[in-house]
Parts: sequence; C-alpha cells; structure tokens
Amino acid sequence: MKAVRFHQVGGPEVLHVEEVDTPAPAAGQVRIRVAASAFNAADNGMRAGFLPIPVTLPHVPGYDVSGVVDAIGEGIDDLEVGQPVVGFLPMGSDGGAAEYVVAPAGSVVPAPRDVPLGDAAALPSVALTAWQALFDEGALHAGQRLLIVGAGGAVGGHAIRLARRAGAHVIATASPRSLAAVRAAGADEIVDHTARSLFDAVTEPVDVLLNLAPIDPEEFTRLVALVRDGGVVVSTTAFMATPGDERRDVRAATVFVRADRARLAEIVDLVDAGELTVEVDRRIGLHELPALHAEASEGRIAGKVVVLASRPA
Repeated sequence: MKAVRFHQVGGPEVLHVEEVDTPAPAAGQVRIRVAASAFNAADNGMRAGFLPIPVTLPHVPGYDVSGVVDAIGEGIDDLEVGQPVVGFLPMGSDGGAAEYVVAPAGSVVPAPRDVPLGDAAALPSVALTAWQALFDEGALHAGQRLLIVGAGGAVGGHAIRLARRAGAHVIATASPRSLAAVRAAGADEIVDHTARSLFDAVTEPVDVLLNLAPIDPEEFTRLVALVRDGGVVVSTTAFMATPGDERRDVRAATVFVRADRARLAEIVDLVDAGELTVEVDRRIGLHELPALHAEASEGRIAGKVVVLASRPA
C-alpha cells in the first residue's frame, strides 16, 4: 500500500510517499481502508520534532481518519466489515495518511450518515477539542457569557455551535476573511479584532474566555481582565502558558485533545441531527501532503484540509 512517512524529524522534506506492507489488525483492532485523513497543526509539530509526543519512526501522520472497516481483529463485536467509520487515532501510532491503517476499536465510531466519507475525517479532533474546552474545562452552561478569541477556524466553528446549543451567549473574534464563517456558525456578537479593541467591544464581563489563537502572551494576560471573578480562562495553545488571576479566583486551563469514544459518537449524532456541520476547505491527495506541510511551516493553514487516500479528481 501507499503511505506518507517520515524516518526522522525535520522539515517537510523528510516526508515521502512510500510503498509499505499493508498492516494486519491485532486483537482489539480494526483495519480501515482509508477514505481520508485530516491535516492538523500537531501533525506539523510532530514531524518537526518540537511537539513532545513520542512516535516510533518511521511514522505515518494523520491521527484524524475516516474510511471503511476492512478487517477485524479478535475480541470486537460492535463493529463490522464494510462499516463506514471515523476515528481519532492514538497520536503516537501510525496515522491515516495511507491507503490502510489499523486502529484500536475504541478509537473509531460509525461515520456521519449524510457527510461525504472523505470529508468526515475533518471532524474528530477539532470537535472533541471544542467540547473538552467548553464543557470539561470551562464548565460552560446555559445563561453564561462566552468570549472566543480566534473563532474563525474549525475548532471555533464547533465551539460557537456547541455553546449556543448549551444556551450560552457567544462573543467571537474574527478577521475580515473569517467574519462570514463566524456569522454562519451563529455567534451572538462578532468583533473584528483588526478594527476594534476587545476592551471596547466587550462591555460586560464574561464567564469563560476561550482562546484558540497564537496571540501575544502579554495581550493574552491583559484579556483576563474581561473575565468575571470566579470565571475560567481556557486555551488550546499548549505551547504557551494559559493566564489566570488567583486574586479574583479566575481559573486557567490548557486543553490538549484526548480520545473519548462516547463523546465522539455523540458528536456524530449531532452532525446527523444537523446541529453541527463538517466543513472542508481543501481536498488533496497523498502526494500533496509534503507540500501542505511546507505551507504550514510558513504560516497557519486557513480552513480544514483533508488528505484523500485516492487522488481527488
């Protein structure tokens, strides 16, 4: 089978499309005939060696995956051959940038019914990140005020929809290029951060501040003043500390997405019910993945990109 692998950490040039043996599932595993994997910023960090997630080399990136169950190991009775699935794979194991991948059965769930199977790869980690940030760490509930900094990306879109569904009032920042997406997600208030200061726009304290953007640490610390006493600051930017304010009992939490099969199944149900959407900006083939990593190394990738196991038409 074809797979994209790197044999050593480094720049995008360490990625190569190679012919490798098709893996066989062990007990408790399934083999997936891959429809697509999704690119995430962490893939770039793992390849470059600056994200502290140990991997066995050579390594296949792409921990978000969708496809069809192709073979089943012993001890599995809740999945079947031919079943379309979506999964969040263990990040240290080989991922889905390949024609086939083996996965723990506990990492995959039935795929959304009305989303193209390749596009479904864009769902798992970003939706799980949004859920875990808002509810597991932020303890957000109905009637509260939420400020999302950097809401224009995939995590931000899910966060807006999930927060609105929970009954929260959502204030979201966006740049001019992402205003339409943030508006479509349903934010109650939108602040163009290139044109207006948050300190002018946010006139009442918020209960939860969720940061999704690589903002200046000093600016991040200043934004804590917008959070009410006893509130929460949550951030997904794990490369820098999340500020709080002990004097006012403002708690700080940093989220690094973790596997949660039951929650992922619930997220898929929300997609099927039309309460969450799966949005894909680009679809590329396996041979284009090294170039995408090069693009990511030069700056943030706009929108969600899925990597189809078969080259797109």
